[in-house]
Amino acid sequence: MTRMTQNGISTTKAGQEQYETFYSAHRGRKVTRVMYDYRTAEGVLFSVVASTLRECRHKRDEWLAKRNK
Repeated sequence: MTRMTQNGISTTKAGQEQYETFYSAHRGRKVTRVMYDYRTAEGVLFSVVASTLRECRHKRDEWLAKRNK
């Protein structure tokens, strides 16, 4: 699997999505987070961190809907 970033720059190609799961601490508890990148066919990058992949994709879909208006 390739990394989502290389030297701090997203490696996501046009029309592609990538995601990684990581853990963070919140109030002493281990919390799962998903880092998500999506690049449109035109090359515009959307990036978000959320609790689940489903939530990331929902936010992406909302972003795409706003862009297409």
